[in-house]
Amino acid sequence: MGGPKGERARHWRYAELPGVDLLRAHYVRQNFARHTHEHYVIAAVTDGVEVFRHGGADRYAGPGSLALVNPDTPHTGRALGPEGWRYGAVYPAPDLVEEIARETTTVRGTPGFATPVLDDAYATRLVHHVLRATEEGNALAADTLLRATVTRLLRRNGGPLAPRTVRSAGRDVAARARTVLQGRLVAPPSLEQLARELRTGPYALLRAFREAYGMPPHAWLTDARVREARRLLDSGVAPAEAALSVGFTDQPHLNRHFTRIVGVPPGAYQRERTPSLSRTGRTRGG
Repeated sequence: MGGPKGERARHWRYAELPGVDLLRAHYVRQNFARHTHEHYVIAAVTDGVEVFRHGGADRYAGPGSLALVNPDTPHTGRALGPEGWRYGAVYPAPDLVEEIARETTTVRGTPGFATPVLDDAYATRLVHHVLRATEEGNALAADTLLRATVTRLLRRNGGPLAPRTVRSAGRDVAARARTVLQGRLVAPPSLEQLARELRTGPYALLRAFREAYGMPPHAWLTDARVREARRLLDSGVAPAEAALSVGFTDQPHLNRHFTRIVGVPPGAYQRERTPSLSRTGRTRGG
């Protein structure tokens, strides 16, 4: 995918490395909206500096360092300077990381990264070796190097993933609100309507939801819509159809939010991850 001058990104999968998303990117003007991932994020920066909001503070990942984000953890992302930043990233699924942790570390329970930025030039190179191995079709190297990367990062910067602490009353309200929104992606209620349905006030609901999920309900809804759109695109649904199916008004509406969360437009995302669709002409649009 080409964007503004000098800006490029590729988001793909490798069939011999199941449960792992892959990304190479050079972003200049890209500004990631607050979002989450179902997978772990292991992003290795080679040039420039990425600034990302995480845990209530701005974090800075420069050359030779890694941005590390646990599943379902809200964060953003942008360049510190006008030159942008260049990085490669692997996104391993939680069950794969848990398997590696059990086999190679002393971490028990759900593993997680302790700090969001780690200076480790060797691990940075390992990530790029994983990406190169997938591009060359070397399954043995890709799997071996990925496991070595995750093991090293958990040993250096890992531990049991601590659950988010939320007051019991707020946790219940937030969970019920999320269930309602997940079931009504296409036609969600307003904040006032949702609060009334849950027998609470709009401000109390907003506060409880932010404490539980790290973002307000409308941002969570956009994130959930994009997640569902990704599943539809991966299954072969055309971007225009996926947009309407998850509650966006049209494909440009999906394009805008999808690019700000995933980093590539939905059409480019689908072509890279399901190349057979583009060959048969089933995929249309940006």
